[in-house]
Amino acid sequence: MIPSMPVTVVAAKPSEPAIPGNHRYIDIGVNLTDPVFRGYYHGKRKHDDDMEAMLERCRAAGVGSMIITGGSLHESKEALELASQLGFYATVGCHPTRSSQFDQFRGGPAAYLEELDKLIAANLAGKGRVVAVGECGLDYDRTHFAPAEVQRRHFRSQLALAKKHHLPLFLHSRSAHKDLVQILREEGYDKDGGKEVGGKGGVVHSFTGTPEEATELMDMGFHISVNGCSMKTEDNLTAVKSIRPEWIMVETDAPWCSMTSTHASKRHLAALPPSLSSLYFPQTTKPESFVYGRAVKGRNEPAAVGGVAWVVHRLNEGVPFEKVTEKAWKNAVELFGLTELQ
Repeated sequence: MIPSMPVTVVAAKPSEPAIPGNHRYIDIGVNLTDPVFRGYYHGKRKHDDDMEAMLERCRAAGVGSMIITGGSLHESKEALELASQLGFYATVGCHPTRSSQFDQFRGGPAAYLEELDKLIAANLAGKGRVVAVGECGLDYDRTHFAPAEVQRRHFRSQLALAKKHHLPLFLHSRSAHKDLVQILREEGYDKDGGKEVGGKGGVVHSFTGTPEEATELMDMGFHISVNGCSMKTEDNLTAVKSIRPEWIMVETDAPWCSMTSTHASKRHLAALPPSLSSLYFPQTTKPESFVYGRAVKGRNEPAAVGGVAWVVHRLNEGVPFEKVTEKAWKNAVELFGLTELQ
């Protein structure tokens, strides 16, 4: 009789917790015109153009569409062209830190505004259309680029464009909440997103304000969008948690505003299931060691928008992940009129 072989029992690995649902995203703020997506950093080429590989990662992560940010007249033209090529959407406007361009433009501020107006009017329908006026607003952290008075003046002029074309606003606010709200109120955006004066609300993107500031904006009829920069500190997380579901949106502001290990969001991302983590935060290599098909270290990508939504989910205990992602999707579709995505 042959003695039986000893049997080693190996404990089964616990299965990954199921995260049911269809997780789809609209990255409402992404700077796809930035040269880093073509391999250029500070004017120097460090690797091959990997835009298509980056977009493949985004599609795998559930990013169904994006809104490409226009930060100046020139950049808005580029954003619209790229949006048309890729089947996305774009904003048209001038960032507060670049608002001196109005005064430096040949023909002066009126001519610059007229060019923005014509650009909007020519791209209101079809694939790649303009869906918001902006990025506009106020940035008092960087008045060395444009004085506060210059920013305020040209913010008002862009509000006129939004009213004229009945478009939402894509707003930027840094250390300027009081003045931003005052101007919005004075221009008729004090309630219902400015509906009475032709406005269509808008979104304060990359929000880093307080819960009280978030509440004031929501009560005026404005959405609030969050990204990695919105989740750096515990105070930031408290503010994000205060955003009511009907006003929440998500974005990456790629290639900026990455979520890093030093941020308060890190402890919430630690609970992200590995299958989703590998999609939202794929393995990276340094630009100097570039491998086509791999993400680039230090360059945020729209695929990470799922990580932003995950932190919002974790901050709202008891609310299923799918409910968070679907609400953010529907809010973006409704505000920006993305009816073809319904």
